[in-house]
Amino acid sequence: MYPHLFEIGPLQIHSFGAMVALAFMAALFLINKELKRKGLDPELGSSIITAAMVGGLIGGKLYFVLFETPSFTSWGQLFKSVFSGSGLTFYGGFIVAAGAAVWVIRRRRVAILPVADILGIGLSMGYAIGRIGCQLAGDGDYGVPTDLPWGMAYPDGVVPTLDKVHPTPVYETLMGLATCGILWVSRKRITIPGLSFCLYLFLTGLARFMVEFIRINSKVLWGLSDAQLISLAMIAVGALWGLRLSVRQKAVPVSN
Repeated sequence: MYPHLFEIGPLQIHSFGAMVALAFMAALFLINKELKRKGLDPELGSSIITAAMVGGLIGGKLYFVLFETPSFTSWGQLFKSVFSGSGLTFYGGFIVAAGAAVWVIRRRRVAILPVADILGIGLSMGYAIGRIGCQLAGDGDYGVPTDLPWGMAYPDGVVPTLDKVHPTPVYETLMGLATCGILWVSRKRITIPGLSFCLYLFLTGLARFMVEFIRINSKVLWGLSDAQLISLAMIAVGALWGLRLSVRQKAVPVSN
């Protein structure tokens, strides 16, 4: 594991932070490419990414501190956790980042659904690259012990383990890339505004729901983790919203 990529004097470059920066740049590249293809203002991408980056980092950190920090954590440890480079949760970041993105889109007075379709592509790529940072840092996002040939130990990670465990960040990177690939290939075939974003919600929720079965997370309800419950909500919203959009499109009369 490589929690720190290199040092420049007293300055340490953390692998997680570097991958998060790369994730936002990759997402911005894809978003701008699609905004240009759809004839929308490319500058909108920079505004959305900036707002989403700030909101995502704040939301991800707050979710971790409020819901995943042990109850016996001291105030000093809690303060240190707030300003550490680790301890960011996807769903906390996603919720706040989504709110920030919607705020920017409404301020620019642009239709939300076509832009949401574009954001789904960028988000899936960004998530895939961000999980590489988790893998390099060994920040505790790995899974349960396994005897499979690709099981890995994280002796030098931020949260070290000598047991061979499921490298779940690798799984999530692969699933994120697969989701991005599906959305990218189908972006010109799906003509109903918002439907591609519904597909993003469904695929992302399904991927996280499945990987949670082998991740080290506490169960909160019905034998499921909080991330799985949120994943089920994403799957349901994606499926039902997508169905509604499809039905509404079919119900629109065709003019002669």
